[in-house]
Amino acid sequence: VALAAREGGAARAPREALEAAMQELEGARPTAVNLHWAVERMRRHLADLPAGSLGTEAAAEAERIHREDVAANKHLGDLGAALIEPGRHVVTHCNTGALATGGYGTALGVIRSAYAQGRIEGVFAGETRPWLQGARLTAWELYHEDIPVRLIADGAAAALMRGGEIGWVVVGADRIAANGDVANKIGTYALAIAARAHGVGFMVAAPLSTVDWATARGDDIPIETRAESELLSYGDVPVAQAGVGAWNPVFDVTPASLIDAIVTEAGVVRDPNGERMQSLRQSAP
Repeated sequence: VALAAREGGAARAPREALEAAMQELEGARPTAVNLHWAVERMRRHLADLPAGSLGTEAAAEAERIHREDVAANKHLGDLGAALIEPGRHVVTHCNTGALATGGYGTALGVIRSAYAQGRIEGVFAGETRPWLQGARLTAWELYHEDIPVRLIADGAAAALMRGGEIGWVVVGADRIAANGDVANKIGTYALAIAARAHGVGFMVAAPLSTVDWATARGDDIPIETRAESELLSYGDVPVAQAGVGAWNPVFDVTPASLIDAIVTEAGVVRDPNGERMQSLRQSAP
């Protein structure tokens, strides 16, 4: 939004150009509610300001959001780390670190804090098909933070948990419903089922802006689907029989009944349900 406000300064109708850009941003990720939250916060901040100040004011508000995000992530990182019993490893999925947030991370923020406190031995990162965010981003971040990391195929997680060295699965969220159901990267639901079957804790770490109080339950969360070609090819190289179709949802929904803890900067909800989630509502942005 800040970039659009700066670039729209020379437009004949700068407010209309800015609103079009904000609507384009909001439509980019229908499942991720905190994107909508941030755009709406910018919209409210800029609503009554003179057109000539939009660029400067948008940049200032964006920087405030950035600072608040880093502080929130560091705090929820410490809250989540406190739940982890020392001596074992954790599993994570997709990317929830400095590259995906303001600079510290949600689930990876918990992992950073837990490793710094000596609570975890290391991390197993799922590759996260089909875009390989775990392989390309999460493993890269952890390596450069000197946190021991090993990559696993997404389908290997259950077998890994069976071995007994995993204490927690720690993931982020794109949207949390009012009853504690969580939408996150496709494959999260399977991890939660495997964790429950093997007595492994399942933690969701996300800022309060990810909680959507207007969405009652996970079944009401819109799930983004993407092109079949993302599964049927890698880059421009086909990896499947020509003529085969594919189903490619980007996210899935994990029921609250499979989640041991939802961690936000406002506190921790153990065994979440609609009633327990209300403890966070008074702190909601």
